[in-house]
Amino acid sequence: MAGRRERNRRAERKGAAPAVSSSGAIPRIALVDFLRGAALFGMTVFHFVFDLEFFGLEEQGYSEQLHWWTLATIVAGSFLFLTGASLYLAHSGGIRWRPWRRRFVIVVLAALAITAVTRFVTPETYIFFGILHMIAIASIAGLAFLRAPWWLAVAFAAAVFAVDELIAMEWLNASALSWLGLGSVAPAASDFRPVFPWLAPALLGVGAAKLCHRAGWLQVLAVPRLEGWSGNAVRFIGRHSLVYYLLHQPVLFALFWAWLQLAGR
Repeated sequence: MAGRRERNRRAERKGAAPAVSSSGAIPRIALVDFLRGAALFGMTVFHFVFDLEFFGLEEQGYSEQLHWWTLATIVAGSFLFLTGASLYLAHSGGIRWRPWRRRFVIVVLAALAITAVTRFVTPETYIFFGILHMIAIASIAGLAFLRAPWWLAVAFAAAVFAVDELIAMEWLNASALSWLGLGSVAPAASDFRPVFPWLAPALLGVGAAKLCHRAGWLQVLAVPRLEGWSGNAVRFIGRHSLVYYLLHQPVLFALFWAWLQLAGR
């Protein structure tokens, strides 16, 4: 263990990736943090567009145009894929229950806070099952695939997509069941990410991370350091994604409100 740590320190000083073995501890991969930070920037762009509509600076339905819908879908899928990948990377050697429980509780509390705030601010389209709610579910469901073959997680992801396409039942529109996403009508919500189909990208993330680990590709993925001021900034945001997620929309709201007050609108 001490020898591997020393090799990793030497590799870091030389700018190379830390050594990774299929059975050893997995180092933090800068690329994962970077991609998570990039997804947060994409989310910020979409929420800026959403706020333009919310404050009446654009017509109703502006944020629902195809290109903005595509951006929101890619961002949500990226978050859930990275959630699954990070779950495997953090617990590949066995589930570390204490940090898992801590993170899970924080995500659940944050999801409940989002529900409470949006119920007050936008009661007609409040977020009762958004991206954080789905991340909490994925954090539980993904545990079942940590010890399974990588292809099984991928197969289940495909099954989730298939079920979402094949099932649409009116009785599943009930509020107590709508979070499954199998109803015939999507409920009114400014962010709705139900289990079907949004569990699929999280399972794909688990499967992809496990495949990369078993094939020894994590060594390659750990090579890019993504340093420099821009790389460090994006990775910093990616490492503190929940804090950024919770704060960026209130900051945007405050800026829009202040600008409208100054503009006399």
